[in-house]
Amino acid sequence: MVRATQLLHAQREPVPTRPAATVILMRDSPQGPELLMTRRSPKASFAPGAYVFPGGGIDAADAAAHAVAARRPGQVDLHLTQAIAAIRESFEELGVLLARHADGRFADRDDIAALDRHAPFAPQCQERGLTLAADRVFLLAHWITDRDLPRRFDVPFLVARMPDGQEPVADEAEQFEPVWVRPADALARHKAGQFFMIFPTIRTLERLQAFASVQQVLDACAGEQPLWTSCPRAGLLSGQESRHMEHEMPFGELELVSPDGQIVHALDWQCERAVPLLRNVMRLTAGNPGVMTGPGTNSYIVGDAGTGYLVIDPGPNDPQHLRRLYDATGGDIRTIVCTHSHPDHSPGARPLQAMCARKPAILGLPSRPTARPGSVFTPDRALDDGEVLALSGGGQGHHLKVIHTPGHAANHLCLVLVEDGLLFSGDHILNGSTTVVDPPDGDMTAYLDSLDRLRAACAEHGIDFILPAHGHVLGSAAQAIARLKQHRLQREAKVIAAMRARPDATPDDWVPLAYDDVPPRMWPVAQRSLIAHVQRIQALGLVR
Repeated sequence: MVRATQLLHAQREPVPTRPAATVILMRDSPQGPELLMTRRSPKASFAPGAYVFPGGGIDAADAAAHAVAARRPGQVDLHLTQAIAAIRESFEELGVLLARHADGRFADRDDIAALDRHAPFAPQCQERGLTLAADRVFLLAHWITDRDLPRRFDVPFLVARMPDGQEPVADEAEQFEPVWVRPADALARHKAGQFFMIFPTIRTLERLQAFASVQQVLDACAGEQPLWTSCPRAGLLSGQESRHMEHEMPFGELELVSPDGQIVHALDWQCERAVPLLRNVMRLTAGNPGVMTGPGTNSYIVGDAGTGYLVIDPGPNDPQHLRRLYDATGGDIRTIVCTHSHPDHSPGARPLQAMCARKPAILGLPSRPTARPGSVFTPDRALDDGEVLALSGGGQGHHLKVIHTPGHAANHLCLVLVEDGLLFSGDHILNGSTTVVDPPDGDMTAYLDSLDRLRAACAEHGIDFILPAHGHVLGSAAQAIARLKQHRLQREAKVIAAMRARPDATPDDWVPLAYDDVPPRMWPVAQRSLIAHVQRIQALGLVR
C-alpha cells in the first residue's frame, strides 16, 4: 500500500452513497431492442436535463414489501428489494406497472388508473390483488457514483421487458418526454449534442447495443450477478474531465495519483516534462511513440531531494530526453537501472551517466548471446535476484527489490518499490497491449514462469500498482497479472488449434488462424510470439 506521506494531494473522505435502483424497460423492434428513456427535470439536483432510465432511491417500504412480490429461485433479499424499488419508481415516474393478477395476467390500463402515484405503492397493489413482478426484473450492472461528486448513489441497473398494452406517461415533475430509443441511436444523438446523457448511461448503452433482442439481454443477466461493477474515476484530457471505468487504461493511474477521486491528474501524453505520480515517483516519457512503443518509453525517477534519485530505463540515446531526466533530478542521480537491453530502454544509460557529476552506477543484467545486435548491453554491475537497492536521506527511505524475469528478453528484470507496493515491470507487463516474446532471446515458458513470480511478489509485498515501460499505471496488480497469463494461455490454445488444423503448414499460415482477432498489419509482429508459443508447445509435447 502506498504510504500516505508519498501522496501528492491531501485526501478527503468521499461523500457517502445512498441506495437507489434504476430499471431499463425494453421492447423488441425489427432493428433490435428499444429502451425506454426520459428526460430529467432541468431543476433536478442530480443530472439535471439528462436523458436517463427511470429510477430513484430505495426506501424502507421497499424492503417491507417482499410479501407482495414474486421472487425467482436464487434472487436474494437485497436484489428483491432493489427490484421492488425499481418497479415502484417506474410506476411513480412513468405510470408503468410491473405487476400481475393471481391468474398471471399483467396489470392493464384499468389497474394503473385505479392506483394513486402519490400514495403508498405496495399496499395499493395488495388491495387490488396484484403481485409485483420482481421475478421478471434482472440485475444487469452495479454502478457507484464517482468519488468526486457531491451527491453519490449505489445503484443496480436492472432490466425488464415492458408489459404489453401499457404506455409510459411521465409524471411531469421528475421525468419528462418518455422516448423509446435504440442504444446506437441514443449514442449517436448524444454525440451530436442532441441527447445529453451522463457517463453511466452512456457506458451502459455501449454495452447494450451488442444485443440483438430483449431475450438475449435477459438471458445474459440470468446468473444473478452484475455483468459489470464500476465506480468510475476522472482525470483531465486537454483540460476537460475524462471519466474511466475499471477496465480502461487510465483507471489504475487515477487510483494511484488520486485515491479519493479528486480530479487533479492530467492524462495527456507528453514528453516535455516529468509527470509526478507520487512524491517519490515521477514518469518521463521519451519522444519515441510508435506501434511497438505506444505513447513512448517510460523512464521512471524514484526518490526525492533528500535521498537523491534512481532512474529506471533511461530509454533511447535521445539528448533531449536525457537532458529532461537530468533536469527533473537536478543532476542528483545515484543509480541507473535498465530493466533489459532493448534499444528503447538501455542506450541512454551511458550518456546519462556521463552527464552526472556523481557518475552513477549503471545496473542491470548483461545481454545474453541470444540478444539481437541492436540490443547489446553491459552494466557496470549485474544485479542479483532478490537484491535490494536503497535510497536514503532526509528522514526518508526508498528500497527497490530486484526480481529476475526472463521471457520478453533473457536479461529482463523488474523492480519492487517495497515501501509503497509498486512494481516497475519494464516490458514484461504493459498497459494496452501484450509484450512480444521474440526467440531466441525471448522464451514463452520463461515468460509465463516470470508472471507467476510477479504474482507471488504481489502477495508478498502488498503490490497494488504496476508501472509499465509503456502506457499508464495499472491497478489491481495481482488480478492484472492473472488476466495476462490467462490471455497468453488462451492464445496458446488457438496456436495449438491452428497447428492441429494445418499440421504441415508454417508459422506464416498459422498466424491468420491464431491471431484472427488482431489486425493483419500486426501479424508480422504477432508471428514472433507465435513462434515462441510453438517452441513451448513442441517442448511440452502438446502437438506432434
